Amino acid sequence: MTVSPRVPEDAKTAQFPAPLSGSGRADASTSRPGRPCVTELRLSAFGVHRGAGFPLGPLSLLCGPSGSGKSSALRAYEALARLGGGAELGEVFPAPADCVPERARPDAQRRRGFRIGCTADGPEGPVRLDVAVQAEPHLRIVGERLTAGGRTLLQTALRDPARRAVQAAWHTAGSSLVTRAPLPDDRLGTALLPLRVAGRTDGQRQVLAAAEQMVVALRSVFVCDPLPRGMRTDVPLGAGRLLRGCDNLAEVLWRTRSECGRRHGLLVDAARAGCAGPVYDVLAEPGPDGAGAGGTVRALLDRGDGLRTPLGRLGNGELRYLALALVLLTGPGVLAVDPAGEVPAALQTLTVLVDGFDRDLDARQREGLVRLAARMCERGHIRLVGAVSDASWAAGLDGVTVVDLGP
Repeated sequence: MTVSPRVPEDAKTAQFPAPLSGSGRADASTSRPGRPCVTELRLSAFGVHRGAGFPLGPLSLLCGPSGSGKSSALRAYEALARLGGGAELGEVFPAPADCVPERARPDAQRRRGFRIGCTADGPEGPVRLDVAVQAEPHLRIVGERLTAGGRTLLQTALRDPARRAVQAAWHTAGSSLVTRAPLPDDRLGTALLPLRVAGRTDGQRQVLAAAEQMVVALRSVFVCDPLPRGMRTDVPLGAGRLLRGCDNLAEVLWRTRSECGRRHGLLVDAARAGCAGPVYDVLAEPGPDGAGAGGTVRALLDRGDGLRTPLGRLGNGELRYLALALVLLTGPGVLAVDPAGEVPAALQTLTVLVDGFDRDLDARQREGLVRLAARMCERGHIRLVGAVSDASWAAGLDGVTVVDLGP
C-alpha cells in the first residue's frame, strides 16, 4: 500500500507556530489494538516539512529523493520517544535551530520554532499529542495538547516568558472541571501527568489512561544504524545488549545463540537467504584473549564443511543484512532500549527506526529483509519505520505501508 503524506494545514510560511488551540478531535476507530502503538506522525515547520501527517502501519517505509525529509521525520519520531521517556528538551534537541526551516522568519519577539506530534492508538482509542517547541531565542516547550475522543485532556501554554514554566490545565470532571498548575517548560507534560494526577475522578482516570497509552506507545523505540566497520573486529564481552550501530553484534550472538534456539534458527535461515555461499550456522567464538573477564569474542559464519568465515570478510551489505535480521528477531531484552518497566511486556510494542534501511543491500537482501520484517510485525509485538530512497520494489508487498515524500 502506498500513501502520500497528509497536509492538514497551509504552511507556506515557516514562522513560529501559533499557540495550540481547538479540540483536536481524534478519528473514530472500530478496531483498537491491544498494544499501544503510534499510527501517525505530524510535523509542522520542522526541517523541510510544512505541515504534514505521515500514516504509519506495522511496517512503514518512508521513500523519496535526497532532501525530501525522510531523516528528519525519523529524528522527530525519536525526539518524541525520548521526551515520552522523560528526557529533558536540551538532551533531545542539542542543536534546535537546525530543526527550523532555513527560511523561517522570527516573529515580533524574535522567536522561531516548530511543532511535532503523533497519534497513539490502543485500548483507549486514538490519542493525539501535539507539542510546540520554541527553538530560539531560548529552547522551551511553549504549548502541548493531549486529546482523545474529541476532548482536550491536557493543554499547556507559555504565559510568562520570564518564567521557566508553562501553565497547564488538565481534565478533572470533579468539583472543578479542570485542574491548573505550572509544569516545567523543558519536559513533556504528558510524561509528568502520572506523577501529578491522583486518579480520584472519572475525568482524572481518563487523563491518566490516555497519557499512559501515549507514553507506552512512545517509550520502546530502538534507533538502528548498522555500521559494518564496527562489526568486523573482535569485541569485549559486556551487557550483551545490541547497540545502535550493531558494532557489538558478536557479543550479542554469544549471548542469544544459547538463549532461544528457535529464533537463532530463524536467523540462520535469514543468513542462508542473504549471504553468499553455504551457511550452516551463525555463531561467536572467543577471541585471542578468551571469553572470560576482559576477553573478546568474534562472530563467524559456519560453512558446514569445516570452514568458518569471520564476519570481517563479509561485504557491507551482508553485514547490514545480518544486523537488521538480528534486530527483528530479538526484542527489548536484547536491544539497548528503555522500555516501560512498569508495564508488562505483553502490552508493549517495540518500534525500530532505521534510516537508510536499504543501504548497501542488493535486491535479494532488500526484499528478503522486508518479508522477514512483515512477518515479525504481523505478530504485533514489533513495528518498523524505515527510510529508503526508492520503494517501488516494495509497493506491492503484503503488510508494507509505503509513504511517498516525493513531490
